[in-house]
Amino acid sequence: MAATADLLIGEYLRTLDERHRLAVPPELADPLLAAGPKLILAKERAGCLSLWPAALWSPRLDAAVDVVRSKLQAGLLTQRVGQVQELGRLLSTRQQTVTLAGRSRLVVPEGFRDFLGVEPGGSLMVVGAAVCVELWQPAAWNAYVTSEMPGFRQRIDDLTA
Repeated sequence: MAATADLLIGEYLRTLDERHRLAVPPELADPLLAAGPKLILAKERAGCLSLWPAALWSPRLDAAVDVVRSKLQAGLLTQRVGQVQELGRLLSTRQQTVTLAGRSRLVVPEGFRDFLGVEPGGSLMVVGAAVCVELWQPAAWNAYVTSEMPGFRQRIDDLTA
């Protein structure tokens, strides 16, 4: 996927197989892999994981971590150690580097399965979220769409103004 030239769009119902594999539709997998084979799987919100090209995700996160590291080394965060500790906990569990196997199959790692809340044989929504691909537990997806759809017209107007 070029930096932001192509939007990843689409909604697909898929099944998580008994080996915790999910087939990512080629309409989403092909542009996602255009920047290289390494992907980042990240915990976003309960019932949702996002899949990013590592080439786009890693520099952004690395830059943010470097800022925190330099502030910590300079003693600028001594009064905020608890916040730094909370950030460290989340950084430890938030993401994992993954690749797609044959037929664009993703193995959902163990710690991410519980967060997603889908058992083998269960359904998942695979959604193009413009800049990444999201994997949603269907009830969480329906709740999200139901709550956010009323603001769609305003959102598109804001982004196109």
